[in-house]
Amino acid sequence: MNDEGIVVGIDGSDEAEAAALWAADEASLRGTDVRLLHARQPWPDTVSRIATRETEDSWAEELLTSTAAELRERRPGLSVSTRIATTGPVPALVEAAETGALLVLGSRALGGTAGYLVGSVGLAVAGVVERPVVLVRAGGDVTPEGPVVVGIDARQPADAVLAFSFEEAARRRVGLTAVYVQQLPFYAWGPAMVPDPRPGVQPEIERALEDTLALWRAKYPEVVTTASVVIGSAGLELVRTASGGGLVVVGRRTRRSAMGAHIGSVAHAVLHHSRAPVAVVPHD
Repeated sequence: MNDEGIVVGIDGSDEAEAAALWAADEASLRGTDVRLLHARQPWPDTVSRIATRETEDSWAEELLTSTAAELRERRPGLSVSTRIATTGPVPALVEAAETGALLVLGSRALGGTAGYLVGSVGLAVAGVVERPVVLVRAGGDVTPEGPVVVGIDARQPADAVLAFSFEEAARRRVGLTAVYVQQLPFYAWGPAMVPDPRPGVQPEIERALEDTLALWRAKYPEVVTTASVVIGSAGLELVRTASGGGLVVVGRRTRRSAMGAHIGSVAHAVLHHSRAPVAVVPHD
């Protein structure tokens, strides 16, 4: 199996259906296939569980078949395969993600607990896979003609994040907006009148941002690129800038912390608050 396909987690929710439809459109742009996966918890091999297991498998097969048919109707000629995994959602999705170029999952609003996201399963998967993960919300602001919006650190830019962002903008034939957010310093909230150093360093950051983007602008001259430095909370400012965007891209460091793998506070905030699809791209 080639590693260019798009893997989609299917659990019967509206969010998963929205993810599958987004994946079909993305696969059409990339000229690749879609691989639908339903991952369930393994059942113990006891007589009392056999009927329940068979019923769930039958439901999952029907779900996958109907979803595949819907995608083929949406994108004639699209290659769609289906599979049921019984090793559990997290290990099955992580393993499947490594066989493709992209993993797509449905994303619920803040506070959702069921399904693949935003719950422990989806966050666990997004925090460990070595491929980009795209989260799509049902009824979200999916505007294909909108720009790709990417949050970057101008002082430590991640090539993997920028490469993904520019490639997406190029294949969609849309613009790209690069955003660097200067976090509010802790003392800004206190009573002490300490001079804020940010105005003095902002021109330097703007130059660093422009220098970083110059390399990518030369590589993708067809992508109209804008850059901005804003002040505030990184996650919320990125969501605000991305209003009306077609895709929001955030990075995730692959380094493991003492608490294990995680997606980081900025990516976490964007996942919870963005109405547009969000791509989480791992990088060193």
